[in-house]
Amino acid sequence: MKRFEFLEHTADIYIASYGRDFKEALENAATALFEVMTDTEKVSPSVVREIEAEGHDEKSLLYDWLEKLIIEFETEGLLFSKFEVYELRKRDGSLSLKAKAFGEPFDPSKHVQKVGVKAITYHRMEVSREDGLTILKFILDI
Repeated sequence: MKRFEFLEHTADIYIASYGRDFKEALENAATALFEVMTDTEKVSPSVVREIEAEGHDEKSLLYDWLEKLIIEFETEGLLFSKFEVYELRKRDGSLSLKAKAFGEPFDPSKHVQKVGVKAITYHRMEVSREDGLTILKFILDI
């Protein structure tokens, strides 16, 4: 099973991430986010960050999850290459997640700088399930 793919879009980056369940699709969406920025194969999982995100539905949870990761990169200079969503909770009409992100500080001598990601958008965002897969589609503003 492929983890994610880049879809055609005229100006920004359009991604579809896949998982056997919503958690795995979220993990793969995060990997795709950082693959846009650098070669994630060269990012060592030596630093661990706890990330919490929440939303009123699956789309807003996806948005908050990726936004929190972008903020970690922008404020702490951390690139991530591995993700573990270990808790997904539905309570009082909202969803939340707890996850670990594994990576290291950006080092220009080690990490290829591809494209800068400004934000995630709701435009054309989708959450669907087909043939036992969860599919998340989203656009990154670059």
